[in-house]
Order: sequence, then C-alpha cells, then structure tokens
Amino acid sequence: QVQLVESGGGLVQAGGSLRLSCVASGMIVSNNAMKWYRQAPGKQREYVAMITSGSNGRTYYADSAKGRFTISRDNAKKTMYLQMNSLKPEDTADYYCNVYLRGDFWGQGTQVTVSS
Repeated sequence: QVQLVESGGGLVQAGGSLRLSCVASGMIVSNNAMKWYRQAPGKQREYVAMITSGSNGRTYYADSAKGRFTISRDNAKKTMYLQMNSLKPEDTADYYCNVYLRGDFWGQGTQVTVSS
C-alpha cells in the first residue's frame, strides 16, 4: 500500500509562486518515478511533471509547465516537490501526487487558485 499526501496549495495572484509537497508513506517508493497531475473544475485530470528515481532523477514537464515549474524529490524524506513560478489563472486546479507501482496511487490533492 502506498499513501501520498499533498500540501502547499493556496491562493496567489498571477505571476506569483507556490511550492507543493507530496509525502509518501506505507511503502518505499524511492525506486519509482513520481508525477504531479492537476484537475481543474469540470475538466480532465492532466499530467504536469514527472521525476525519475534517485537523487539525480531526470525531470520531465508538460508544455504548460515548461520554464515555470520545477519538480524535485528528497528520497530520504520520501517527499516530492513542485515549485511553481510565474503562475497563471489557467494553473488553477487541484494538484495531485502520483506514483505507479503495478497500478496508479494518488494523494487527496491540494488546491491551487491563481487570481487575475
């Protein structure tokens, strides 16, 4: 069993920044890639960013996140982060942590609201 808990969401003005955190527990997930997804009201959940395992994990971003978001992880703390800069109103969504371990595991989400 994998447990994921997101935090760090909030309300910011356009152009502002937030850092999201995702803490994993229940199973060791350091050997697994982790991802951030988001879901706006009435819309499909979409991929945002991914980081592979290890301290030197490779990072990947959706086009919407490139140049603005930075994904990172601290395996000792079993925590993944998403630093979000230059936020836009279209970034408003619930943000979810994800890990694939013979199936998808999700956190409960943390809400991000970006005002104009």
